[in-house]
Amino acid sequence: MNKKKKIVLEILTYAFLLTMVVFTVYPIVYTIFGSLKTNSELTLGGGFFPKEWHFDNYVQAFVQADFAHYTMNSVVVSVSVMIIATITCALAGFVFARREFVGKKLIMGAYVALMFIALGSVTLYPIYSLLTALHLNKSVAGLILALVGGQASNVMLVMGFVKSIPKELDEAATIDGASIYGIFFKIIMPLIKPIMAVVALFSFRYAWNDYITTLIMSISLPKLRTLTVAVVQLKYSANAAAEWHIMLAGASIAIIPILIVYFFCNKQFIGGLTAGAVKG
Repeated sequence: MNKKKKIVLEILTYAFLLTMVVFTVYPIVYTIFGSLKTNSELTLGGGFFPKEWHFDNYVQAFVQADFAHYTMNSVVVSVSVMIIATITCALAGFVFARREFVGKKLIMGAYVALMFIALGSVTLYPIYSLLTALHLNKSVAGLILALVGGQASNVMLVMGFVKSIPKELDEAATIDGASIYGIFFKIIMPLIKPIMAVVALFSFRYAWNDYITTLIMSISLPKLRTLTVAVVQLKYSANAAAEWHIMLAGASIAIIPILIVYFFCNKQFIGGLTAGAVKG
């Protein structure tokens, strides 16, 4: 009886995992095949595979969207957000895990609360107003700062990881004359590289895929548009007719970089999450 239950449980587990894989992979596969169809074939709901392979859709998407420029914008913004977010989250997580200071519980409570409250577009106006007051609303720096915010979950990940590191290491370093900065950079940082890789991937993915914040920031200055915003502009041609095949071609190009990043960093990503789960 136990053996039968085990077999049934394994079947249900694999069925669930297979279902999740299908739901995850299907939109990507559909986008790629849809980008190789004609617009009429795509909108009329033909077969899953294209009748003819129209690779020229990618050429049109690249030319119409000025992908070279917008890709560079996306790379600059995403890499900058990744670097700043990784450093700030590592520092904040270390301080929360190792130091006591006035208002710590209040800040921690606010961080935890923000993790479960989706403010969404409500925060866009005050962020834009603040950047306008600082004269950063028409610059790449302003867009980067707008996307760096909202890293509460990443700070918590780092904090949990740092807490798993024995405090005796800090005490030994203090006895040897190390300052708080020396403890962080020489002791803590080398040990939290796995979780920093996770934070880096999360922040890069968030910045690369962001649409609404970048759209608002680039309304007055279209040159600030990133690839994600530019792809949506492909939906309409010069005569205002919806060209979904061109849009899907642009979307296919846009997802390639994030897939490449994950392909080369998936070991660090999985390792960081696993280590954090075991140690935390």
